Amino acid sequence: MTDEDYMRLALELAEKGCGWTSPNPMVGAVIVKNGEIIGQGCHLRYGEAHAERNALASCTQPPAGATMYVTLEPCCHYGKQPPCTDAILEAGIARVVIGSSDPNPLVSGKGTAALMAHGVAVTEHVLEKECRKLNEVFFHYITAGSPFVAMKYAMTLDGKIAACTGASRWITGEEARVHAHTLRHRYRAIMAGVQTVLDDDPMLTCRIEGGRNPIRIICDTALRTPLVSKIVQTAQEAPVILATCCTDQQKCEPYRELGCRLLAVPEKQGHVDLKALMAQLGAEGIDSILLEGGAELNWSAVSAGIVNKVYAYIAPSILGGAGAKTPVGGKGADDPGHAFGICSSTVRRIGRDFLIEGYLQPGI
Repeated sequence: MTDEDYMRLALELAEKGCGWTSPNPMVGAVIVKNGEIIGQGCHLRYGEAHAERNALASCTQPPAGATMYVTLEPCCHYGKQPPCTDAILEAGIARVVIGSSDPNPLVSGKGTAALMAHGVAVTEHVLEKECRKLNEVFFHYITAGSPFVAMKYAMTLDGKIAACTGASRWITGEEARVHAHTLRHRYRAIMAGVQTVLDDDPMLTCRIEGGRNPIRIICDTALRTPLVSKIVQTAQEAPVILATCCTDQQKCEPYRELGCRLLAVPEKQGHVDLKALMAQLGAEGIDSILLEGGAELNWSAVSAGIVNKVYAYIAPSILGGAGAKTPVGGKGADDPGHAFGICSSTVRRIGRDFLIEGYLQPGI
């Protein structure tokens, strides 16, 4: 097996931490000695042992002289866990193969330098593109200080998210809906607007076995979320943040009593200032958001420049209807040449439906 083969195995291991390591990265590690895999591990949960230490703990023979493959540069500072570089040196690992460098200023380049200073041979940038994509949320969060926002919606082939009557269940098939719930597990929080709550009364929870519920964030400028809504009534079971411009404490108190957290956000053009909200959420350690908004919130998010990625589920059907809702509303771009582009896009089939996944580029 080649360095790339072992790194692919490390990437597969890293995925086991999906949804649980936030705001830490997903990391996998494989230890090889004399052509044999003697240890492997990953970072499973935030606050627990890192991949390198788990791999060393699993070794079936002494790791001295072995090669370690790790998807992200080993840490060299004390956080919730001690430095992984110390564990690597103590174990006598002779060579470390690294997928991508760590963007964290406390680590970036320093982990590699610490290993090399003690005579460890280091090979970098092996499957770097794949390793960086695995942790696109972490890379964005560390460098920008704000959540990585992924906008998700389901629509028909003619761009409708509901029929002319407002009926929207179900646009896509079961397989696509199950996949959408894996995104709710993957991202730390989910965000919708108060109109979605008023129209659909959703739970916004993760309904896959063993999944983690996201923090539920509702953009509610004037605090109109019904106290009897499922979101509010289940606030004790899964966290709820109401992002609001309302300062009436008498109006706010019933929500607090039911377990909701109210986050005061500045107003901008009559709505919650989304950029200010992102800054506040980032400061609290929320590294990623799945945006499941209605047409107005989606446009506000796109035009505010907070959306990084798009997941568009497309059903092979046509609803029609001049007044039927579309995924993104608002004012819209004034010319096709000023549209927001999608780059690095991929298309795949999920059951009867299609998923287009890509990264949002600013409009001109």
